[in-house]
Amino acid sequence: MTPDAGAVLDALRVALGDRVDVSDPVREAARADKSGHAAAGLPLAVVHARSVADVQATLRIANETSTPVVTQGARTGLAGGANAGAGEIALSVREMDRIVEVRPDDLIAVVEPGILNADLNAALAPHGLWWAPDPASRAISTVGGNIATGAGGLLCAKYGVVRDAVLGLDVVLADGRLLSLGHRTVKGVTGLDLTSLFIGSEGTLGVIVGATLKLRRLTAGEVCTIAATFPTVRAAAGGSAAVTAAGLQPAIMELMDAASLAAVHALLHLPDPTPGAAQLTIQTDGAAARAEADQIAAILTAAGGTVALSHDPVEGERLLAIRRSMHPAMESLGTTLIEDVSVPRSALPAMFDEIARIERDYAMTIPTVAHAGDGNLHPNFVYEGSGEVPPEVWAAADELFRAALRLGGTLTGEHGVGVLKRRWLADELGDDQWRLQREIARVFDPKGILNPGKVFA
Repeated sequence: MTPDAGAVLDALRVALGDRVDVSDPVREAARADKSGHAAAGLPLAVVHARSVADVQATLRIANETSTPVVTQGARTGLAGGANAGAGEIALSVREMDRIVEVRPDDLIAVVEPGILNADLNAALAPHGLWWAPDPASRAISTVGGNIATGAGGLLCAKYGVVRDAVLGLDVVLADGRLLSLGHRTVKGVTGLDLTSLFIGSEGTLGVIVGATLKLRRLTAGEVCTIAATFPTVRAAAGGSAAVTAAGLQPAIMELMDAASLAAVHALLHLPDPTPGAAQLTIQTDGAAARAEADQIAAILTAAGGTVALSHDPVEGERLLAIRRSMHPAMESLGTTLIEDVSVPRSALPAMFDEIARIERDYAMTIPTVAHAGDGNLHPNFVYEGSGEVPPEVWAAADELFRAALRLGGTLTGEHGVGVLKRRWLADELGDDQWRLQREIARVFDPKGILNPGKVFA
């Protein structure tokens, strides 16, 4: 340990006492997230913040000593965006998990960043309320992490993503100052929208310590679920595009290709699906659920699908459980690089053509699922071993990213840039915008101590 590192630890211990953890197992865990990527070396310490004051004390010490800080929640990210390595402080806000206030009359809740998405909605349900963003990791991911990555989820095509569901944020800047951004009102345009700037900033601008969330009332009415099987994934993508083109907006529209469907069926011990078949799982809700489901079923049948429609909510959840089991199914196949690109919804069939081309060119299978309602695809690159991603996988991923950009898409719809995609950032943004974004980050963090090596590195 260098003298500087020792001085930093001494200062942290004086200010924070037992909230400073230097045990090897805890520091080892802080190196990695769900992406499979791990930072090099162990962080200096993991600070388990329990209050805003703890976060401020940590950042003041870090700023004074020019020590890098990586903010962490539940570490469920998929881009290496919150991995802490050698010489860095891992600042965990997981224990800051209180619901500070719920206002049913104003449809808002004020929460700390460490609360789990699913736990928040369980607490809101007795009030007849819910927070709409529902990433597949909702049972294990934090609201703060959802905000930091700009997360989406299965329901986002109808109910929006995190950016649509946050009114205000409390953030601590790199030098320890506390700012309250945004508002509690439905409308608010005073000054620049710094709240939106922080959403999806991946811990590079400041530490989120509180959030004012925009809630919805729990949906009244029926829920209908449609499972439509198509002979090819391109046909399934065409079916989803036809639903969108018809002006219909189901709550959920998820697409699974043949490889992903087969993997989930094997994991759940279900009968083998038809070889090569892809599946659309669609759910409608609200007062018009039944009429919309009937229209969608007719569209999918005309597009060549074999359609089953259920009005049974239990059966609907069983069908959605197949989609929600995608991640553990991929883990059962080997080490997985779970990717995330988005294209215009009309370009989904073309994007699946590109994935098929890349599979042929690189002699690999790329199981892919998609939030078909908004054009967000998750291709999965499965490989052997637990070390670094093999060069041939990155070469195939590079082709996939560039194909998405050619189709008018984006490198990431909800996982973020983190470490894994930073090399492609300028390709999408262009040099001028890339430099401008780096300059904006330096306004908030002049010394560059917040999550260094991520996003803009």
